[in-house]
Amino acid sequence: MSDLERTIRETLRQIASQGETITYRDLAARAEVPPPHTIHTLTLLLEDLVREDHAAGRPLLAAVAVSRAQAGVPGAGFFQLLSELGRYGGPDRGAEAAAVHAAELQAAWAYWGRSHGGG
Repeated sequence: MSDLERTIRETLRQIASQGETITYRDLAARAEVPPPHTIHTLTLLLEDLVREDHAAGRPLLAAVAVSRAQAGVPGAGFFQLLSELGRYGGPDRGAEAAAVHAAELQAAWAYWGRSHGGG
């Protein structure tokens, strides 16, 4: 795991321990993800975190990162990756996606907030 990946994971743990979410843009700024293509780089790192957490049987810490443009849920790629991993089989937008994200978010807050909070 790179230093940047560690920084992103630690930042997400802090946010989860507070029972909150963070936008991709704010996460990129806090973790100092370098340009160019900052959000794309962040997205790839978040996908790696999803895969790691899924493989380890942990709630998805990346659920804490959300799109400002998608009304507080992750972008379509999050749901597409969940489908790829066999965690979700619905559309990547709309009420069903929002409900799945809400469940993933609650699980992340509970696990990362209490069991593995911030540090």
